[in-house]
Amino acid sequence: MQKLIQGIHNFQQTAFKTNQSLFERLAGGQQPLALFITCSDSRIDPNLLTQTEPGELFILRNAGNIVPPYSAGPGGEAATIEYAVKVLQVPDIIVCGHSQCGAMGGLLQPESLNGLDAVKGWLTHAQATARNMDRKHRDVADPQSRLTAAVEENVLVQLENLRSHPSVAVALADGNLTLHGWKYTFETGEVHRFDPQPEQFVAMC
Repeated sequence: MQKLIQGIHNFQQTAFKTNQSLFERLAGGQQPLALFITCSDSRIDPNLLTQTEPGELFILRNAGNIVPPYSAGPGGEAATIEYAVKVLQVPDIIVCGHSQCGAMGGLLQPESLNGLDAVKGWLTHAQATARNMDRKHRDVADPQSRLTAAVEENVLVQLENLRSHPSVAVALADGNLTLHGWKYTFETGEVHRFDPQPEQFVAMC
C-alpha cells in the first residue's frame, strides 16, 4: 500500500502539474476514441499498450474479457457498453485477450476452479469458447497451444456476444461502429488482430 500512496504523491507533484491543462480540459467531458474491453489481469495496461492519454479510452475490465450476451440481463458490462455506444458514440470497440490468461486456463481445467464458485459462475458466459475448443481444437495436446487457442476463440465469442446488444447492433447496421478482436502477448509485447479474410489472428503492423 505504501508504494501506491507514494505513487499518488508523485502523480500530484509531477505528472498532474505537467499535464494540468489536459486534466482541466477533461473536467468538461470525455470523447474517447474507443471502448477497450480487456481482462482484469494486472499485467495488462491498456493505456500503456496503446500509448493513449487519459480520456482517450473508455475501459471495461473483468476476468477473461467477457461480454455476457444481452439476454443475460442488466449488469455492469451491459451498462458500460450501452453508455459507450449510445452516449459517448465511440466509433470502435476492441475486445483484447491476452497470453497466460487465468480465466481461460480455468475454463480448460474446471477442476482448478474448486472453491471459486463466483469465478465458475462467471465463466458460464464463456461456455461457447469451451464448446469451440472441443469442436475445433480437440487434437491440440500441448497445454500452451491449447491456452493460446482458447484465448483467441474467447475473443471471437465475446465479439459475437457484443453483437447481441441492441445499441451495438444498431450502430453496426448504421455503419457507425467497428468491432475489433485483439490478442496481447505480454511476454513479447506483440499484439495480434483478428483478420476475417484468412480467419486468423495476424500480427499488427
